[in-house]
Amino acid sequence: MPHTCNFDFFIGLFCRGIINLEMNFVGKKELFTFPFGYYFKSIGGAPLDRSGGKNNVDATVDVFNSREVFRMAIAPEGTRKKVTQLRTGFYFIAHKAGVPIIPVAFDYGKKEVKIGAPFNTTGNYEEDMKIILAHFKGVQGRFPEKQYSF
Repeated sequence: MPHTCNFDFFIGLFCRGIINLEMNFVGKKELFTFPFGYYFKSIGGAPLDRSGGKNNVDATVDVFNSREVFRMAIAPEGTRKKVTQLRTGFYFIAHKAGVPIIPVAFDYGKKEVKIGAPFNTTGNYEEDMKIILAHFKGVQGRFPEKQYSF
């Protein structure tokens, strides 16, 4: 966060190479068929199976529970466009899966990537978000006019 342009994906790929940790993402299972499926899996992707009426949060928690190691990168905005409200899925995925949130800021103003301390959710979304969002204070996205304002 802030996620304001397509370059953010590539910066994330470069950063994971620098810190030498595999990072993952999820996508609808249809993306993981021939011909692109092998590529998406090779860069850390996992197919999301929403059959049986599962919502995105529960389907993603199933992915966490099925793997020994799964480090998911997700943009709380859910888009590169200007939003007035963050999506809540990232929070509830972490809470239900019992994994910490590690805030990562792509600060184009300072030309740095800031990686925060792991934060374990308490279940109190409003109070937890005050702590999480403090990591992004003063951070400038690639297109500041598109970034979430808090």
